[in-house]
Amino acid sequence: MPIPVLATIVAATVAVAILLRCARWLPQAQPGSRSLHAKPLSRVGGLAIAAGIAAGVPGWGPLAGVASESAWIFAVASLAVAAVSLVDDWRGTGAAARLAVHGCAALAVASTFPLDPVSIAATTVAIVWMANLFNFMDGNDGLAAIAAVCGFAAYAAAANASGANAVPYACIALAALPFLVVNLPPARIFMGDVGAVTLGFAAATLGIAGVVGGAWPAWLPPLAFVTLICDATATLVARALRGERVWQAHKLHYYQRVNQMGAGHRGTLALYAALSAGSAATAIACIVASPRSGWLALAAWIALIALLFATIDYHWRRRTIR
Repeated sequence: MPIPVLATIVAATVAVAILLRCARWLPQAQPGSRSLHAKPLSRVGGLAIAAGIAAGVPGWGPLAGVASESAWIFAVASLAVAAVSLVDDWRGTGAAARLAVHGCAALAVASTFPLDPVSIAATTVAIVWMANLFNFMDGNDGLAAIAAVCGFAAYAAAANASGANAVPYACIALAALPFLVVNLPPARIFMGDVGAVTLGFAAATLGIAGVVGGAWPAWLPPLAFVTLICDATATLVARALRGERVWQAHKLHYYQRVNQMGAGHRGTLALYAALSAGSAATAIACIVASPRSGWLALAAWIALIALLFATIDYHWRRRTIR
């Protein structure tokens, strides 16, 4: 086993044990009308993921699509996102301040790519959205963590298939595993912004970097995380069309509705884990056997998820009418 991988697993596991031991002194996520949980739990479990990643970083080697002179920009930008997210977990910060940090960090990374100004702006928006949508999807036990494991595993497989360095992506996937064990229903600790936002930021920046660097095709990052992207994006668009305040917390994501309609945390996790694992496996199969089929596979998965969402909408309307 490569040393960075071993260091990641050990550090993440030890950090999880420490966080559980110190739970009473950590900030608590309180249950409320917009929460799917009935009791308060510590909400900075993402620190264990960060610890695992940090332990492996010295042995990572090159990142696909990231020049050595730009690697520090990725590191500083990720650290800034993690820092403001931790502050928000601990004592709260304004949305404007958080988005400002997310935007500056995303722009710093996007500016390292050989893109025109319009493409840099679009890339910046995509990174900020991915960072935040990952956080939006962290409301059901285990859901965001298993999506991270599957998605970054797909990145690692794609990097390996192209001859690029797969260690960084494997380390991120493995860093989430010890946390996932204690986040499975019933969760003993929550990921929090420090984990979810940072993972979303990494998924976007490293995914785009891999495309720019030729490690994988442009269809791979969205296919690896298609379930989270579709749920968060469809929910935001639908709320905007209804004239709702999209920045306010709610319980109208598709996964939240599945939970409320009787699936609970376990049933919802089983459904979304199957979707995440299936889309990641499809991405790996395409990258290994038929890269030209990637766009078709992505379209097929979007269609499948759209059908699922339409079914959820139907049953949700029947439930609310009653």
